[in-house]
Amino acid sequence: MGLNRNIKVVTRILGGLGNQLFAFCAARRLSLANNAELVLDHVSGFKRDSMYQRYYQLDHFHIPCRKATPTEQMEPFSRIRRKWKIIQNQKKPFEQRNYIKQERMDFDSRLLNVKPKGTVYVEGYWQSEEYFKDVSETIRSDLRIIPPKDEVNQAIAEKIENCTAIAVHVRFFDATEQQGINNAPSNYYTNAIEEMKRRVPDAHYYVFSDKPNDARNYIPFADDQITLVAHNQGDENAYADLWLMTKCRHFIIANSTFSWWGAWLGGCKDKIVIAPGFEKREGVSWWGFDGLIPKEWITC
Repeated sequence: MGLNRNIKVVTRILGGLGNQLFAFCAARRLSLANNAELVLDHVSGFKRDSMYQRYYQLDHFHIPCRKATPTEQMEPFSRIRRKWKIIQNQKKPFEQRNYIKQERMDFDSRLLNVKPKGTVYVEGYWQSEEYFKDVSETIRSDLRIIPPKDEVNQAIAEKIENCTAIAVHVRFFDATEQQGINNAPSNYYTNAIEEMKRRVPDAHYYVFSDKPNDARNYIPFADDQITLVAHNQGDENAYADLWLMTKCRHFIIANSTFSWWGAWLGGCKDKIVIAPGFEKREGVSWWGFDGLIPKEWITC
């Protein structure tokens, strides 16, 4: 069935790469379920991001959707117009809103029942595969990563594909574990690696991190058993690390949507994914809420 050009879903893309992917996928499923056109607002979510200075990164994927025009971004005066639309829509039942803003981190099944009439705007992170699980084959096709062409990444990819590779992601939200509440504790990695060693005894570990040298301290292996992937630093190279992760066979992820996607997009059907099992609803790295961890993944 062709697109109904009278129905349009405009999704506001925002956050880091992992959250941008979640925002896209929830809206993609909503558009597919209603034969609607999906339009990506790739501008407004980053205009005032002075703290992290993030930007749209989905051009590294095979996403078959167009970007929003200034009118679809609610220009001019988009900030005021967006706030007014949100206030207006709070008075309506969720499924009847034409501006849908995420209200809670836990999986919200109401989004699956929305039947847009005309144009509907969607804003939020929507961090659960339950928002798009029934169209996962389409999502995996859309999210094929355009490979980096440099020799270093190509060489590492070849090595990954020729061994039993395990991706380990260590994310440092805070400078050290002791100075903040946002990092996964070091004993998580100790326990996760012990569990992975039990299940996959002869493997090589590829360690990805925003601070690779610090992450090395979390991995209790001899140097010949690990490879620190340290050359893809900065947001502009995040897609390259994600591409390498997806080529690994098994995964130990951080409390991070970035490595969540590395594991989810990993192609092996028999993959083992170990994720942090704690729940945290404070700070900048919320984790463990309802719907976040797929049922077949292992938590520890």
